Amino acid sequence: MTSDLSISNAGRGLAPDRYRQADFFVCDIFDAIPKDDLATMEHPVFSLATRPDRRVLSYAHNGVEIEVTPSVKGLATIHDKDILIFCISQLMAALNAGRAVSRTLQIKAHDLLVATNRETSGDAYRRLREAFERLAGTRITTNLTTGGQEVTRGFGLIESWEIVRKARGGRMVSVSVTLSEWLFNAVVSKSVLTLSRDYFRLRKPLERRIYELARKHCGRQARWVVSVDLLLKKSGSASPRRVFRKMLRDMIAADHLPDYEMVEVPGDKIAFALRGGLVEDAGPGLGAALPPLRAETLEEARALAPGWDVYGLEADWRAYWAGSGRPRLRSADKAFLGFVRARIGAEG
Repeated sequence: MTSDLSISNAGRGLAPDRYRQADFFVCDIFDAIPKDDLATMEHPVFSLATRPDRRVLSYAHNGVEIEVTPSVKGLATIHDKDILIFCISQLMAALNAGRAVSRTLQIKAHDLLVATNRETSGDAYRRLREAFERLAGTRITTNLTTGGQEVTRGFGLIESWEIVRKARGGRMVSVSVTLSEWLFNAVVSKSVLTLSRDYFRLRKPLERRIYELARKHCGRQARWVVSVDLLLKKSGSASPRRVFRKMLRDMIAADHLPDYEMVEVPGDKIAFALRGGLVEDAGPGLGAALPPLRAETLEEARALAPGWDVYGLEADWRAYWAGSGRPRLRSADKAFLGFVRARIGAEG
């Protein structure tokens, strides 16, 4: 990203940029939309275990290699990731508002707990501290690309953290956290996707992981069909395939995944689509699935709506199309771009 995010607002009738060239970024955007980075949505980095997990995880798929090494505290968990989602959300909201950002963020612990739908009891603050310890201790070696660069490197999910202020009883009030350069590069290059706020209501680790995968892949196409074997691999679950399949069937029966519905299809596969949009081979006319959008269309949408989540816009458009009766479209790409123009016109 080449734009200077710290350009002065002098002469525009706006308040001065209070954080220009600051050593840290203050998390003070209370309605920031939840955002997640694409790399850890696509590939398994976080443990799904509910007890301390001290395994060394290895993953390889389509040229991507990842090794995750725990500290004595264990691997960072999918629930620990809430901290990173909160940080990413704050940074993206600031970037979209034209504010300067930094790898080091100052967070109010209470705000983080509330934003991620957690209790604010004394035990919740203790668990939050343990999460920081696991995030800092977990080490990743990978050749994942972020910000357009592929570099094999090792790093922690966060570089460091410290309690800045405590209450009289010893409870953390504010904490400073420094993200890894790898994760910060993903944010600055806007390699992120919007999450449903209901993500934080999902209790089971596998539900959270499956939602991430559905969000990542259904943002690009009308529906995503994946084999149980590949879903097991991409989820990072340590369960045997038989047990994993049973867990997926339980999720299908419960049917409370935000935004998406799941169905088991022949060939030991699972299909995902936006709610109200899952139709099995409906054929032409009403009920037929929308085709994937062309890459050129998505690039044009980015140019029309700089700073917006183009995949989030696509998901909203597909939901709008399904809710309006699935009308026939001469050109899905043109219809999508028309939707984008209308959306930015209504909100801008």
